[in-house]
Amino acid sequence: MEILLTGAFLGILIGTVLALTGAGGTIVAVPLLMAVLHLTIAEAAPIALFAVCLSSGVAAILAHRQGNVRYRAAGFIAITGIVTAPLGIWLAQRLPNVPLIIVFASVLCYVAINMLRQSKLQQDLANLPPDIASIPCQLSYEHGRLIWNWPCARALAFSGAIAGFLSGLLGVGGGFVVIPALRKATDLPMPSILATALAVVALVSATGVAAAVFIGSINWPVALPFAAGALTGMLIGRKIAGHLAASRLQQGFAVVLMGISIWMIVRLF
Repeated sequence: MEILLTGAFLGILIGTVLALTGAGGTIVAVPLLMAVLHLTIAEAAPIALFAVCLSSGVAAILAHRQGNVRYRAAGFIAITGIVTAPLGIWLAQRLPNVPLIIVFASVLCYVAINMLRQSKLQQDLANLPPDIASIPCQLSYEHGRLIWNWPCARALAFSGAIAGFLSGLLGVGGGFVVIPALRKATDLPMPSILATALAVVALVSATGVAAAVFIGSINWPVALPFAAGALTGMLIGRKIAGHLAASRLQQGFAVVLMGISIWMIVRLF
């Protein structure tokens, strides 16, 4: 009963973070499971993937009803991620815990620094027109679809492959890869970028979950209440997300990520 309640509470925290920060917020699921339930990365990753798949899937469906999901772009990115996700899971089951922790902490640190840099860049360029010529995937406002070409396909495919591999290796949704890639490679509005990233995360995570089920690496007594809590937290977070400043949330979350990365490294010693 204690594990069930603890897992549900942790899931609520993750779901709320997902709703407040976007698809990249699920990166804290694995460190949280490690800290509270004392799991290894290989044990925590499939549990986190299951919760991420469920909560981001529901969030993507809700966003699709609002017309924000670019499903062709999401499907294309997800296909490349689906190819590489099983490779990440296979590698995670064979690497020792210490190297995985170091890799995870490094990813957290990179994401935190990138979020702070992007937040400052947004403030500096808020009043400047975008450089449309440098954007490979431009939106056709006449047809409401992205204009596809080779640079566009290449940029989106690369982001999907990286997101899929890290999803399987570390149990992260990959939104922290997909969101910056969509922001750099497209001229989509931010609500559409976040919604499309959620759809990608849901699809890629589903593949990772399927692979984890196949090799029997999911601890269901922890995964089920954790996923249920994540879904509940996501629905709660959506109610309050619109009342908070996005830039402040991003900066605060970046600081939290930096602290978690330092904690993971210190914990090794």
